[in-house]
Amino acid sequence: MPEDQRIRRTGVDSSIRTAAVWQVVAASTGRQQQQLGRPLRVLDLGGGSGGFAVPLAEAGHDVVVVDPSPDALASLDRRAGEAGVGERVRGFQGDSNTLGEAVAEPVDLVCCHGVLEYVDDPSATIAALRDALAPGGVVSLLVAQRLAAVLSRALAGQFDAARTALVSTDGRWGPTDPLPRRFDVEEIHERLVASGLTPVSTQGVRVFTDLVPSAYLDSEADRASLLALEQAVAERQAAAFLGRLGAGLHVLAVRAD
Repeated sequence: MPEDQRIRRTGVDSSIRTAAVWQVVAASTGRQQQQLGRPLRVLDLGGGSGGFAVPLAEAGHDVVVVDPSPDALASLDRRAGEAGVGERVRGFQGDSNTLGEAVAEPVDLVCCHGVLEYVDDPSATIAALRDALAPGGVVSLLVAQRLAAVLSRALAGQFDAARTALVSTDGRWGPTDPLPRRFDVEEIHERLVASGLTPVSTQGVRVFTDLVPSAYLDSEADRASLLALEQAVAERQAAAFLGRLGAGLHVLAVRAD
């Protein structure tokens, strides 16, 4: 495959799995940088090998990635070095309990993508994110969404599992579900507000991606069309009801004080 096609398929701004989230994060960081008149200080909790951290550093921001996996952090170092932004990306082995050790001063942006599903206490983690933020700082939160599991189990003919996912307190479809929990929009908003954060942007992502058979994505044109559909749903308030079916829920929230 030609190099330019590999870049289009795997870049954070063009991957079906990340493009909608990146678009919102990039726009938010652009506004913040304009207001502050300087690059942002960014904390990426659970950022692993740098899928978002490296592009943020390439945009000129300083990023600390906190992750419990030494292997992921080693990959982060390599990835940042290859991208020429090693001086703007720092890895720290830890979790939400060690954020105070990882960052010396309050940050302007916290990314927390795919983390709350696994932590022991999601509310305590959100409170730690809030404490790491400077006044006016932004949290980018991405979590797994309940209704997507309900729909996918039902379409697979697993109707009891679909019902379990719908009525269970944790959004799981059964004891073999690989995720410890999923969330609803209202629950995430309540947890954010309780921690002193104000939601300002909410979108469902990957509404169709996880349901489309791979046979329908044989070409770059197919993938581009699906990406355009996902972005259209994410961008249009009139399609917000479809967002509740997205595999992921992306929320931006601001620390007002």
